[in-house]
Amino acid sequence: MKKIIYPLIGLVGFVAIWQIVVSLGFWEENLLPGPISVVKAIGRLTAEGVLIPDIIVSLKRFVIGYFVALVAALPLGLLLGWFSTALKISNSVLQILRPISPMAWFPFVVLWFGIGDAPAVAIIAIAAFFPVLFSTISAIGKIDETYLKVAQNFEMPQFQFFYKMAIPLAFPYIMVGVHLAIGTAWIFLVAGEMVGAQSGLGYLIIDGRNNIDMEAVMAGIVVIGLIGWAIDCLMSLFEKAVYSRWGINTK
Repeated sequence: MKKIIYPLIGLVGFVAIWQIVVSLGFWEENLLPGPISVVKAIGRLTAEGVLIPDIIVSLKRFVIGYFVALVAALPLGLLLGWFSTALKISNSVLQILRPISPMAWFPFVVLWFGIGDAPAVAIIAIAAFFPVLFSTISAIGKIDETYLKVAQNFEMPQFQFFYKMAIPLAFPYIMVGVHLAIGTAWIFLVAGEMVGAQSGLGYLIIDGRNNIDMEAVMAGIVVIGLIGWAIDCLMSLFEKAVYSRWGINTK
């Protein structure tokens, strides 16, 4: 029960403070719309048939880009984490590429993939790739060698050990990167839509700014935050389900 009550208290408190700041005139509402104005803007954008299609488009781009990142980063991370020589050879290149902002690749992404959904999907994939990759490498490296020795004593095939022991043992550490990648990918999805798309939540914010519709801008920001929170909660539920299946104690 506390897991629900405490976040709810924090959320209600934040919204109340926000509304009080606006109502007392500390900030003009045309510069910072209050919660009531934002709720009205969300209703207006929904009635106009704008908000829901933009949410659907953004979620579609996010799911595809994030899935591409996982498919690429998880196997590569497992491989590099397991074979230390391969990691030593590739680490310098990876460390050079990791700090580069995904948006720095945007001019090339547009040239390679054209306009439409593909550039935003590519930016999401790049943003999510490195957190998942390095958390997976680190997770495999944290596995106690005792487990490997036990498996060798029982002559367990390497693939069987990897699937039944290594991955479950590494999973909690891998999920750290997976959670981080969700936030990073969602942030850069919006950034990508702001500069290279004609639809989506990022475009909704830019369109609101161009039309000096700050209620729409704030409505887009609030929706982005709420959806990001919901995605993270869903990932937490998935994580707990996997823990339960593998018998891992999360308390």
